Order: sequence, then structure tokens, then C-alpha cells
Amino acid sequence: MIRTRTLLSDGSRLRRLGPLALPTLWGAVAVTWKLGCPLAQQPGLAMRIATSVVFFSVGTGLILGLRRGLSRELERMRAIADATQRVLLRPPPPRLDGLAVAAGQLSASRGAAVGGDLYEAVATPYGVRVVIGDVRGHGLAALGAVVAVLGSFREAAHDEPELGGVLRRLDRALARHLRERAREEHPASCSGREPEHPAAEEFVTVLLLEISKDGEVYALNCGHPGPYRIGRRVEALPAGDPLPPLGTFPLPADLTPYHCTRLLPGEALFLHTDGAEEARDRAGRFFGLEAVLTEAARDVPLSPAALVRRVHGALLRHTGGRLADDVALLVVRNDRMRVPAQPAEPGLRRTRPEPSPHC
Repeated sequence: MIRTRTLLSDGSRLRRLGPLALPTLWGAVAVTWKLGCPLAQQPGLAMRIATSVVFFSVGTGLILGLRRGLSRELERMRAIADATQRVLLRPPPPRLDGLAVAAGQLSASRGAAVGGDLYEAVATPYGVRVVIGDVRGHGLAALGAVVAVLGSFREAAHDEPELGGVLRRLDRALARHLRERAREEHPASCSGREPEHPAAEEFVTVLLLEISKDGEVYALNCGHPGPYRIGRRVEALPAGDPLPPLGTFPLPADLTPYHCTRLLPGEALFLHTDGAEEARDRAGRFFGLEAVLTEAARDVPLSPAALVRRVHGALLRHTGGRLADDVALLVVRNDRMRVPAQPAEPGLRRTRPEPSPHC
């Protein structure tokens, strides 16, 4: 195994040095010609011009080769980042138990396809469960907490009959991740003392939703922005008294979900991280998220994916493409058909026979 890794590592280094091979060979020939060839050492303007042209060509070749190598390395890094995003923040299914779903993310870290935001939606025997969260900080440094929370949610959402049980599983998974990272960064001393817990330095805000078969929406909110309901009008929904973000304080004993609303057919829920509402332009003006949603609601009913794209575009125009924080958006629309009550047929309206007359 070690021999195989060594060969792969050597092959990778050779590929990275490949674009520089020809310019380096040119340089060696030029230096040999300059130092070893008597003709190159003769004085005169023509020989100086020829020497300058040779070394200029060598320098240009080295720069172009280096640029080509860096471009290939950047392409490989982007491919790895895209693959990581597909695994961690995989696109949700377009339909879940009669609900249309779409999500998207913008990273504040230049060149990064993933950041500190997370989202997921799954259909379970207890209803469609949705999570959206924001890790303190952004970029690649927050990926460990994203992995811990999302991995726990994808299992707990199917296993736990109560929404509070799902939240406790997320909290325990994040606590384990923080303890393990603390041991790696600050190993315990010889006295065997545990390293200081980094809860004060890293936390995750989370909004956990459960949408039942009849459209009732229940929420548990750990310091996260509440959702918007998009129907005939756009309305910011309360998500109950906020619980502490995960990783700061222990969760309370009572985790009763808050009844947010009832999502009627055709209505949608818009979930977001705080990077959307806190985005600013060059003049320091905040992004008008509710105004953008209101304008979008006036148009022909948009699909969830189209709504995510519209808000992303408006965000990038407002900030000039320079986001200060990661932004995650998730839209859930109720596409379940409402079946109106049908009147009974005239011959079937009476369920009991009329009494026969007595003589």
C-alpha cells in the first residue's frame, strides 16, 4: 500500500512538472550555448540581440509552462470541490411526497464551491423533514461541522418519531465532532486532562421543519432565521421561541415543536441562511430579500428552482459578486392536489329508509 501511494505521488509530481520540461530544456541549451560556444562570446550588436532573443524565448516558455501547470491544477481543485459539494450538499430530489423542492448555495470563499451552510430534505414515515443551518465561519474550515450535522440528520430523520429527537441527535453529533477536533488541535497534556471544549468558538444555527401529510408545518429553531411563506402574499413566519444554537449550551429538556402554519396547495416555504438578509452593496445597504420575493410572487407562479435562481441573481447583482458570508436557499412548494368535497347523488342522499305509514 505504501509503495502504491509513493508511485501515485511520484506520478502526480511528474504530471505537474511536465509543462516545464520543454522550457527547462531550452534554458539548459541557451546557457550551454552562451557559456560554451565561442561564437556566442564574440562582441557585437548582432550577437547581443541574438542572445537576448534566445533568453527572452526561454523566459516566455517558462512563464507559459508555469501558467499552464497552474491552470491544470486549478481545474483539478475545482473538480474536487464540485465532487465534494455533490456529496455533502447534494441537490434534493425535485419532488418529495407531493412537494416540489429546490435548493442552492453561494460560497463567500473565492474559488470554493462549498462553505459553512447546510441543507437537506427527506421524505420519512413522519412527514417531509427539512433542515437548513449555518456554521459559524465559512469556507473549507467549516466543512467538518457540516459533515457531522448533515450525516446525523440523514439518519435521525428516518429513525426518530419526534422532531425533538432529531434535534438531539444533531446536537450530540456536533458535540462529538467538536471534542474530536479539540483533541487534534490541542492534544491532552501528560496529566491526562481533557482539552478545552471549543463550544465558545464554533456553533451551528439550525432550523428544523416537519411538513405533515395535511400540510401542517412544525418547527424547532436554534437561532436561525425563520422561513417565508409565499402564497397570495409573502409573509415572514414565526418559528417559535429560539433555542440556543447547537454547540453553545445544552438543549432544554422540553423540545416541543412549534406549529408554524399550514401550507396550502400552491403555497411555498422559502428557507434561507442569514447571509441572504445581511448581504450589502458598496453603499452598505442591506439586500431586500422580502421585496425580491414579493416581486417574484407577482409573476407567473415560479418553480422552486426558478425562484432559487432569481434570488441568487438578485444577490449577486446587489453585492457586485462579493459576498461577505455564505448563502444557502431552499424552497418547498406544496403541489399536493386539494380534492373538493363532492355533493352526494340525489338517489344516495337519504341513508335511512322512510318509515312506512301505519294503518
